[in-house]
Amino acid sequence: MPSSVVAYYHYSPARKVLRVTYTSGKVYDYLQVPATVYEALKAAISKGTFLNQYIKGHYNYKLIN
Repeated sequence: MPSSVVAYYHYSPARKVLRVTYTSGKVYDYLQVPATVYEALKAAISKGTFLNQYIKGHYNYKLIN
């Protein structure tokens, strides 16, 4: 199901970086995200809700653009 918040996401297991491109066009890298959290995001019905509950405020991030 398409997300109204998340346009795309990618995970780098070697770097433990979750890159999220939002539908607004903004891109963020969330740092030191465990692979288990990424797998849970993939399985989540609502990507936006998952990000709000388990990613934002829990991991440091960098705004990419």
